Amino acid sequence: MPARILPLVFHDKAGQTRRTVRIDRLVIAGWTGRDKAALEKHIAELEAIGVKRPATTPIFYRAASARLTTDDEIEVVGDASSGEVEFVLLQNSGRLWVGTGSDHTDRDVEKIGVTVSKHMCEKPIAPVFWDYEDVAPHWNRLMLRAHIVEDGGRVLYQEGAVTAMLDPLRLVEQYAGKAELEEGTAMFGGTLAAHGGLRPSSRFEFELEDPVLGRKLRHGYQIKTLPVLG
Repeated sequence: MPARILPLVFHDKAGQTRRTVRIDRLVIAGWTGRDKAALEKHIAELEAIGVKRPATTPIFYRAASARLTTDDEIEVVGDASSGEVEFVLLQNSGRLWVGTGSDHTDRDVEKIGVTVSKHMCEKPIAPVFWDYEDVAPHWNRLMLRAHIVEDGGRVLYQEGAVTAMLDPLRLVEQYAGKAELEEGTAMFGGTLAAHGGLRPSSRFEFELEDPVLGRKLRHGYQIKTLPVLG
């Protein structure tokens, strides 16, 4: 089975451990918002620009694990793609870990089919993960944040609490039918509305903040645009 091998850092109460990890499955959880009225409004907005209504909410798209990367640059075709900050769950060594990533998506292809669009771009993730048990007691305090470069400056693009999305264990249960993911599975947990609307940028930076323990997971990447020649 194709898999992605990545060097990651795992942080728990005992400290940090570096190890090379095999990720066999990538799941992109979509439409995970807790506010059903706001979720329906967003679905209607996207329908108006040609994005099909999801079959269920939430919905769990599969993507190739080879798309995962910790690199600081990705290549995309055309200028219609953009990032989305999300929390990322990872089942490794019998434990659930939480990190952050960007579900970078081709917006033109998204209008043709969301599932197909999930395969079009790399999915950058921060290389450090926290033990989920360490953040579970104060999960509702965690914050997601993203910045882009626009008009030569760094601009806040997304910001909000993880509580905008469904609880991680509820997502796991709905996807897997049990309380844990299969070993070697990474799951993106859903995203926030973008300030000023979805739009491309030459750089995307994202973070997950834990204000209780006073720490952040951060990563950023350049977007190199390849030409569309037909």
